[in-house]
Amino acid sequence: MTASDPSRPGPASQQANQAFERLAEPFRRELKVHCYRMLGSVHEAEDLVQETYLRAWRSFESFDHSGSLRAWLYRIATNACLNALASRKRAQRHLPDQLGAATEALPGAPATDIAWLEPYPDLELQGIADDAPTPEARYASREAVELAFVAAIQQLPPRQRAALILCDVLGWSAAESATLLGGTTASINSALQRARETLASRYPDGRPPVASSPTPAHQLLLSRYLQAWEGHDLDGFVALLKEDATVSMPPWPQWYVGREAIRSVFETLWKTCGGQRLVPTAANGQPAFASYERSRDGSWAAHSIHVLTLGPDAIANVTLFVEPRLFAAFALPMRRT
Repeated sequence: MTASDPSRPGPASQQANQAFERLAEPFRRELKVHCYRMLGSVHEAEDLVQETYLRAWRSFESFDHSGSLRAWLYRIATNACLNALASRKRAQRHLPDQLGAATEALPGAPATDIAWLEPYPDLELQGIADDAPTPEARYASREAVELAFVAAIQQLPPRQRAALILCDVLGWSAAESATLLGGTTASINSALQRARETLASRYPDGRPPVASSPTPAHQLLLSRYLQAWEGHDLDGFVALLKEDATVSMPPWPQWYVGREAIRSVFETLWKTCGGQRLVPTAANGQPAFASYERSRDGSWAAHSIHVLTLGPDAIANVTLFVEPRLFAAFALPMRRT
């Protein structure tokens, strides 16, 4: 449904419809990222940004044009996200390393009862400013979409999460955030202080930034990663990893630390795999691959999205999102010949 669906109440004139589209549409992508930070799901973010635009369109004629349209849209989007989180049984999404200790056991059954964090395709980040909007923001836009950051803020209570995103990512003042969220400036400052304390233990300061573009050394790492996976070269894959590298594979809750544990697991997993083909992509401002697995008919079926965190000369983390439906969000086909 588009914002101008004539079957729903909205602006009374075609001119008002056109004005809404012209003024509101430029904010769609940044609002979708905002919803993703709040919800941890690219699919839910798409639904909520659609809901935001529908709500905004319905009430556009009551909007006070002396105010900021961007702030008004963020208010609608944030409240829509908070309502969605309130309706969930659980307000958090997770990665495996947030749920238990590392293991050396092979994956068992997928944990389908857990709400898993989803990756965010970089194609949806195009056209969004990479720098922090104001000096008050603690995190640049690029860092604030990295997988580790989004995973960390998912563990915050929803209102604290919203306060932190508004103040420390978007650079809004506590007073502005209080106007948007409701409540007093003091209550926002209190929520923000608690959010920062919790985040500091899960996303400590001083983390090395993810490079905005791969260095030649990183490009070589990525090329060798693709070759190792497509060639079932276990030694080649393990050689690319840091000594203390981590690998996880949601929806499996098991995760692994260190070359030897990772080698042991993939030595078994790759024995039952009919072959892999990797397509380079990008997610959460990080290098990624879409992996296709050979089917019995000889075609290649969507299997997983690999999101990599690179160190200076080795791979620090690999998160394999084994969820074929993610391929649509990355504008990738479900099958390849």
